[in-house]
Amino acid sequence: MATLGYSRATFVRFSERERQEDWIQGLEEAFEYFGGVPKEVLFDNAKAIMIERDAYGEGEHRWNPALLTAAKKYSFKPRACRPYRAKTKGKVERFNAYLKSSFVTPLAATLKQHGLNITVDVLNGHIGAWLETVAHQRTHATTGAKPQVLLDEERFTLQPLPSPTRPVTTLTTSDNVVPLESFQHPLSTYDALLEVRP
Repeated sequence: MATLGYSRATFVRFSERERQEDWIQGLEEAFEYFGGVPKEVLFDNAKAIMIERDAYGEGEHRWNPALLTAAKKYSFKPRACRPYRAKTKGKVERFNAYLKSSFVTPLAATLKQHGLNITVDVLNGHIGAWLETVAHQRTHATTGAKPQVLLDEERFTLQPLPSPTRPVTTLTTSDNVVPLESFQHPLSTYDALLEVRP
């Protein structure tokens, strides 16, 4: 999951694991979904992204080489969330609760009624339309505006995507230094929340 700091527009991609390649692919898909790249990207303290925190001094982390390659390609500066600082990750954490209650739980209940299981493919197949028609159309409690309206403004402040870009397979749907916030929570997290049994 990635959330833009100004618009609160969010990109969601479900995966089974939190492997390095999943993070990088999700990051690239988020940039393409948003239509540009922020100058800074704020990451959770995941081992797949950061090898060692403060390795070269305070705030000078040893990042995963694949992330540094992506940072060079897309011209963004990686930043790390401070541990145990709720304010830093609040945008993402609040959206996680909203995602669970408004998307994951209702979808799981609907599938269960039809004897079907929730899977990564099913979630990814439904998330784009939900983001476009529900999440980005609600009035955000903090900004007082619809994320889609602010995203349309924010796209003008984002850095351009490098060429050529990969084909976009999600839905069709923004310089303030606005962090694109952390990617996290594989499908297993939602399974635990929903008490899904294999």
